[in-house]
Amino acid sequence: MSRIGKQPIPIPSGVSVDVREGAVQVKGPKGQLSQLIPQRIAMDVADGRVSFRRPDDRKPTRALHGLARALVANMVQGVTEGFAKQLEIHGVGWRGEVSGKTLKLSVGYSHPVEMAIPNGIQISVEKNTELKVEGIDKQAVGQFAAEVRRVRPPEPYKGKGIRYADEYVRRKVGKAGATGGAGA
Repeated sequence: MSRIGKQPIPIPSGVSVDVREGAVQVKGPKGQLSQLIPQRIAMDVADGRVSFRRPDDRKPTRALHGLARALVANMVQGVTEGFAKQLEIHGVGWRGEVSGKTLKLSVGYSHPVEMAIPNGIQISVEKNTELKVEGIDKQAVGQFAAEVRRVRPPEPYKGKGIRYADEYVRRKVGKAGATGGAGA
């Protein structure tokens, strides 16, 4: 048995889980999510828990067993608590701001970079250099945070760039002979 797939998911109060024709729909206090689940995996909702079964022990089926359970667990967590990613902007004069459904980043380019904020995602800017990406869909939150980071990834020499709050940037030393002059 899959160690992940065999664990049942408890359904908190205020959350409903509906299974229809290979798709699962989860409704909760923060919103509603739906997702297709693999056809080979059977899903049972009973006694305030969601459990998953697989028909055989072939490797692809075992992988889908854990995947289906993780997807539904993330949906339940998303509609109850939500997901968030913290980003930090490092650089002199670099900042971010939100105006309407647009994120505007000033990160050392000759022009500000404007990004449309997708539906279901909220961005908050604290102290001009700290961004918080929030939403109920874990995949959408992570994807948009990665796209923001990709605008100016952290560089290893001065550490400037956009990074996750818990990300460690390994610093490098510059050229050893750049300032010392061997004259001739």
